[in-house]
Amino acid sequence: MHDKQFVIGLDFGTKSVRALIVDLHSGCEVGTAVRAYADGVIDEHLPGTTIRLEPDWALQNPNDYVESLRQVIPDALKQSGVRADDVIGLGIDFTSATIIPTTGDGTPLCALDQWKTHPHAWVKLWKHHAAQPEADRINELARARSEAWLRDYGGKISSEFLHCKARQILDEAPDVFAAADKLLEAGDWLVWQLTGVLSRNACAAGHRALWQKTRGYPGNDFLRALDPRLDRLNETKLAGQVILQGSRVGGLTERAARWIGLCPGTPVAAAMIDAHAALPGAGVTESGRMVMILGTSTVHMMVDSAKHPVPGISGVIADGIIPGLVAYEAGQAGVGDIFEWFVEHAVPADYFERAASRGIGAFRLLEEQAAQQKPGEHGLLALDWWNGNRSVLADANVSGMLLGATLATRAPDIYRALIEATAFGTQVIIETFEAHGARVNEIVACGGLAERNALLTQIYADVTGRPLHLSAAQQTSAMGAAMLAAVAAGTFDSLADAAKQMAQPPRKIYQPVQAHHAIYRILFQEYRRVHDYFGYGENSVMKNLREIKRRAHCDARA
Repeated sequence: MHDKQFVIGLDFGTKSVRALIVDLHSGCEVGTAVRAYADGVIDEHLPGTTIRLEPDWALQNPNDYVESLRQVIPDALKQSGVRADDVIGLGIDFTSATIIPTTGDGTPLCALDQWKTHPHAWVKLWKHHAAQPEADRINELARARSEAWLRDYGGKISSEFLHCKARQILDEAPDVFAAADKLLEAGDWLVWQLTGVLSRNACAAGHRALWQKTRGYPGNDFLRALDPRLDRLNETKLAGQVILQGSRVGGLTERAARWIGLCPGTPVAAAMIDAHAALPGAGVTESGRMVMILGTSTVHMMVDSAKHPVPGISGVIADGIIPGLVAYEAGQAGVGDIFEWFVEHAVPADYFERAASRGIGAFRLLEEQAAQQKPGEHGLLALDWWNGNRSVLADANVSGMLLGATLATRAPDIYRALIEATAFGTQVIIETFEAHGARVNEIVACGGLAERNALLTQIYADVTGRPLHLSAAQQTSAMGAAMLAAVAAGTFDSLADAAKQMAQPPRKIYQPVQAHHAIYRILFQEYRRVHDYFGYGENSVMKNLREIKRRAHCDARA
């Protein structure tokens, strides 16, 4: 028996996995390692083939998850000096809904020769948005039947949900659907590979698969009305016990222990959605505090003792994050992705040259120059819908927009306008929460963007008019996953207890500048005008353009 005990949190994001080793009792981070997925986000061609993917597709290779895991835990152990037998628990968070079709023994269909050249046999990543027609049909039918569960998802689900992706497989590849014994969240699949036990985590089931603890999944009568071929979906392809966050699924099998260099039998917790794990990771276990995970996308989460139906958000789920409390989730489908797109495809070469001459990146140069501007100085307004709108429109078919550009507009102007657009999108979400009874008194920010971009965090404080607390944990989701491991190991009775013991105070607090907030209130009214015109009105130009693009793509392939 050693004096020190440690837990490992694994954070499976969009492009890589991070392992975080945490001292169980102090909450201190003692080691970390990151491994990128070899195939990354698959959105052009299937790996090793010339098979092209259609627009709005986003796939992944499940073998990447296993191979990166086999590398990242040994790397973290070596970096920290922690012994394998001092690790008493393993927790996992994962992007969601990231869906894997498998055989009955858990083999991904895309790993089989029969199916490896079929796109529908691969993992559908959370940001796979090609299932929007299926989402539209589910919403239409649920409204027509007055399905009670639809209200728990803001009255409208998005193309990211499990059932939308499942129905797309059924519609476009019924042979693949028939071959899939199970449709699984990637996090649940990985826990299955590690423990040999099939389970479903309540966080992802509730937030992405229409499951509620009082009534389970949507009833079989609804599924049959949606498509007779979905009969008994709940008992077949969605089978598996749904268990709460922090629950111990099982111990590492001998095979899995050899993969990752830990001891057989090490407790493994039920998985959790990556963004949602950040809420306990930031130490938030009470109402009135919104947690924002700022990364390629942004997720906004709160908990409350009461249930307030909020239209247009991703979900209001009992036990959805902290067992015993109601979880609220909203989100923006594109944030860091938008900034990355802009820098990679729209910034002139001389910015890169100037940045390189100073030994900094182009992002840093743009941030410096944009920070010299006052709110409203660039004369621009943007819509943050480059990757569709998750909340509160729940519409993947809308697109980005930039207004006010002139021949005097420069790259830092657009960069700042895009940051402001994402902040305005967050303000729409906050106002929707508060209009329906869920107060937002302060914001806790975490994630890569919050860590790296002081301009962005200050703009968010200025736009929202609320203090913005920077989470102490630099890898907040991984810290939350480590807390899951601590509960699964039996050290704490609940996830809330683990968060209170292991989380640290915020590292920095950004206070809103009231003069800036006053200007942003004016700009926000203009944003809201454009938001509502293209989001709620009958103007369909964005969707018309998308349809023209789809037809042109099909013609080019013909």
